[in-house]
Amino acid sequence: MHTDLRVFLRDLEQRGQLARVKVEVDPNQEITVIQHRVIAAGGPALLFEKVKGSPYRIVSNLFGTSQRVALACGAPPQALGERLARLAHGLMPPSLGNIWRARRDLRRMLPARLRRVPAGPILERCIEPPDLTQLPVLTCWPEDGGPFFTLPLVHTVDPQSGQGNLGIYRLQRFDAASTGMHWQIEKGGGFHFHQAMRAGRPLPVSVILGGPPALTLAAVAPLPEGMDERVLAAYLMGHPLDVITRPTTGHRIPAAAEFVLEGEVRPGDVHREGPFGDHFGHYSAAADYPVFRVRRILARKDAIYPATVVGKPVQEDYYIGEALQAIAMPMLRWLKPAIVDLWAYPETGFHALAVMAVRQRYPHEALKLTLGMLGEGQVSLTKVMITVDADVRARDFVSVSKALWRHLTPEGVHLLSPTAQDTLDFTGPAMNTGSRLILLANQGSGPPVRNAPPPHPPAPADLHPGITAIRTLGPAFLVVRVVDGCDDLQSLWERLRQNEITRQYLFHVAVSGDVPLGDPILLLWGWFTRFDPAADLYPAGRRIQGNRLLLDFPIAIDARWKKGYPRPVAFDPEVEQRVNARWEQYGIKIG
Repeated sequence: MHTDLRVFLRDLEQRGQLARVKVEVDPNQEITVIQHRVIAAGGPALLFEKVKGSPYRIVSNLFGTSQRVALACGAPPQALGERLARLAHGLMPPSLGNIWRARRDLRRMLPARLRRVPAGPILERCIEPPDLTQLPVLTCWPEDGGPFFTLPLVHTVDPQSGQGNLGIYRLQRFDAASTGMHWQIEKGGGFHFHQAMRAGRPLPVSVILGGPPALTLAAVAPLPEGMDERVLAAYLMGHPLDVITRPTTGHRIPAAAEFVLEGEVRPGDVHREGPFGDHFGHYSAAADYPVFRVRRILARKDAIYPATVVGKPVQEDYYIGEALQAIAMPMLRWLKPAIVDLWAYPETGFHALAVMAVRQRYPHEALKLTLGMLGEGQVSLTKVMITVDADVRARDFVSVSKALWRHLTPEGVHLLSPTAQDTLDFTGPAMNTGSRLILLANQGSGPPVRNAPPPHPPAPADLHPGITAIRTLGPAFLVVRVVDGCDDLQSLWERLRQNEITRQYLFHVAVSGDVPLGDPILLLWGWFTRFDPAADLYPAGRRIQGNRLLLDFPIAIDARWKKGYPRPVAFDPEVEQRVNARWEQYGIKIG
């Protein structure tokens, strides 16, 4: 039972899953390079005991493997989700008999609550006025706008209902007493702030750093609006979350947190924030965001500062997202029995691609289910949703491609524009604005549209001089890597459509030269993070059927990096060389 960060670290160390780095490290980019190397090798969590410019230690890569995420959850994620779904199902309809039969699962739910305590380790120190410059805040990438808190648990309370919300929103440190507050679209904390703005009053904010690892996982979870993530954390721990009521903010803060920053966000108080190398693997653009004015810092003695690093996959958020989807899926199946699976691909930053497998019971039910899911919470920000039959492995993109090959018709291609878009998605015409692509390959027991898959494509040199490499992802997708600066895509599309083999593929996808076609993770990353459906689809033809515009196959997708896009993140070569030269000093053992 990991009731605070230190208990978790002791457990990791006993399991050989914690490396202590005793030499001094620089929070300005050096830790980024170290963590990337460690996570790529499936290595341990990292405790940096001497950090340049700060009296505090840093812990990172806590969630850098699926095994450590499961350990932080307290049980296998899928088992946790099945327990919740079994309890919900067993209590319907409510009756004494059903309650008695569900008593074991109910007993496991009893600790899922907040427990008020009068004091705790977080009150050991109060730093007022605050000095955020003493905290070892990371500068992760060379072009970042400054140091960023990357694992802050931001707690706010709905000004009307009093319901709490906990979310992770990056905070750029501006000075000793202020940060940015990067509230993106569809974020609970942002909804609370909008209510406070309408009332013309400041919103109290408590930023929690450290504490039970389950608290971090819960803060990431896309819970329905109005559900308090702290209760989910207590459920994952199997232990009540001890909280202290603060007279300064009225908030109940975790008694075992490492740090808590207390302050407020005021209407009209904004500052330019960013850029920042985010989990889409590119620098998100600078923009004006609210300012978090910190009034005081609460801290444990010898407090440990938690951090993470994001960028191109695979990073910690990859494993966290996998686990949270495993927890959520059994409950979704119970609520919507026709949905067999729903998988947001972590390779693409989650929101760029999701695949849903459904059991279609009547004509067009798949479309109804797809549109319904695209109206649910953060799933509503999904850019590409592919819907397939129940027997298709939704988490295997090649299997999905085979389903599209068998069943996708022009009538199954739906383009929605304009729509709301993930704030971090830079492909739309404006921030928070983009389009949706729905591909319906769910035909139930109907006959397949196509049978034999197309032959293997010719060599790149036989197709077009702008193509440097070629790869298929199942029978539906032909991906070509093109020479950077190749602007004559029209002739490239025509060559692919005229070739007797390549024209048989449903989609022709062009990606940039920095996308390694041999790496299935980075291939999906370089594809789905770099195109907007409304702007970057080029069908072989367009025709009107009734009131619908139909797109004919093959449909070309321009998924190249384009002028105006933010640049992909990359290490500073000097920092990378310094890490290489010092690697033996760190004492980190990886395979």
